[in-house]
Amino acid sequence: MLLGKLAQPVCSLRKLPLPGGCRLFWGWLNAVFNKVDYERIQAVGPDRAASEWLLRCGALVRYQGYQKWQQDYNGLPTGPLGKYKIEAINATDSCIMYRGFDYLDGLEHVTEIKLQKCIYIQDECLQRLSETKNLQKSLLQLKIISCGNVTDKGIIALHKLTNLEYLYLSDLPGIREKETTVHILQQALPNLELELDLE
Repeated sequence: MLLGKLAQPVCSLRKLPLPGGCRLFWGWLNAVFNKVDYERIQAVGPDRAASEWLLRCGALVRYQGYQKWQQDYNGLPTGPLGKYKIEAINATDSCIMYRGFDYLDGLEHVTEIKLQKCIYIQDECLQRLSETKNLQKSLLQLKIISCGNVTDKGIIALHKLTNLEYLYLSDLPGIREKETTVHILQQALPNLELELDLE
């Protein structure tokens, strides 16, 4: 967060003829934020390490037994190892990307995920999400909204989330074969409630 506050003025002050200069810097910084620290996962446990990753990238987390969303990285709760279990993730406007998804592997209690306006979320991310064994068991609700890099392929990959009860899809211009995609999902997940707001 501190890096973000320092880097933004630096980028805005530089009067470069190349408009992509700032974008390249943020892309690099976001990749750094998504780098998986396996030693950290071992040291503090999967839920704490994933919380740090998600908040560092601008996402929110909610813990089992709590109503409040955790959004302040510096205010992450402390306590005995494994006390706080992530139950819900709201990744709206966050910079989470594929390279950070290893953080999800150890999460056993996540029932809800919201991916909204996530510029780095693409088909490979959804495929990775659906292949995460713990999420196949625990995830009940998934919302994917305004993620421009998601196509039919990524949505179809979600069929491996066998316990998914609710899927909301909105403003996904990459979905071109809506009827076919919906049919495949409904065949694979007959109990899924699918809500669409697609053109």
